[in-house]
Amino acid sequence: MNAKSARLRRLPVIGAVAAGAVLLLAGPASAHVGVQPGTAEKGGYSTIAFKVPNEKDNASTVKLEVTLDPKHPLASVMPQPVPGWEVKVEKAKLDKPLQMHGKTIDEAVSKITWTGGKIEPGQFQQFPLSVGKLPDDADELVFKALQTYSDDDVVRWIDPSKPGGAEAEHPAPTLKLVAKGASAGKGGDDHDGKTGGKSADGKAENASATSDEGDGGSDTTARVLGVVGIVVGAAGVAFGLIAGRRRSA
Repeated sequence: MNAKSARLRRLPVIGAVAAGAVLLLAGPASAHVGVQPGTAEKGGYSTIAFKVPNEKDNASTVKLEVTLDPKHPLASVMPQPVPGWEVKVEKAKLDKPLQMHGKTIDEAVSKITWTGGKIEPGQFQQFPLSVGKLPDDADELVFKALQTYSDDDVVRWIDPSKPGGAEAEHPAPTLKLVAKGASAGKGGDDHDGKTGGKSADGKAENASATSDEGDGGSDTTARVLGVVGIVVGAAGVAFGLIAGRRRSA
C-alpha cells in the first residue's frame, strides 16, 4: 500500500472523529433560569420575565421563588397573572425610604413566589413582572431564584458571576442596566408602571411551550455546532467511499 492509498483510507476515520469532536464540544446546552430581556435602561421602568425551563425528564417544576436585590429596592413591582399559577408577594421595611411621585415609600417587594402550576419536562414558563424605578447608580440587578421540582429537588440559581466572565454552575438571573438611550431590551413601561409595549415574552399573554422554541443563544449555538459536526463526518465518509472506488477501479 503506497502513502497516497493510506491517506485515502484514513479520510473516513478523520471525518468521523471530527464529527464526534464537534458534537462533544456542542454537548447538551444547559438551560438556566434567566431574566428577559437581559437589559433595561437605568432610571426607567421595564417589563421583565423570569424564564424557567424544566431541566428534568422525570419531574415537573412546581414552584419558583425569586428574591429581589436588597441593595437596590424597587418602589414598584407588579406581577402579571400567569394562568394556572398563584403568586405571593412579600415586602420588607426599608432602612432608607424611597421617594416616588412625591410619596415616601418605606417598604418594598423583597420576594415573589409562584406555586400551584406545573412546568412539564421539555417545557418552559415565563413569569412577567413590571418593575421600576430602576436604579441610576447600578450596572445590574441580581435576582436569586429557587426552582422546586415535584420530586422535592430544589435548584438554587444564586451563584454570582465569576471573574473573567466565566459562567457559574447555577448563575443568578441578572438584569444589566444601561444608560438612557443605549440599546436596551424591549418592553419598557411608562411612569405609572403600565406596559408600554408587549410583555417580556413578546406577546400579550404568557408563554408555555417546548424548550425547542426558545432556549436562547446557547441552544442555537449547540445545534449549529452539532449540525456542522454531522456534515463534516458525512463528508469524510463520502469522500472515503469515492476514493475507495477509484482505487479498486
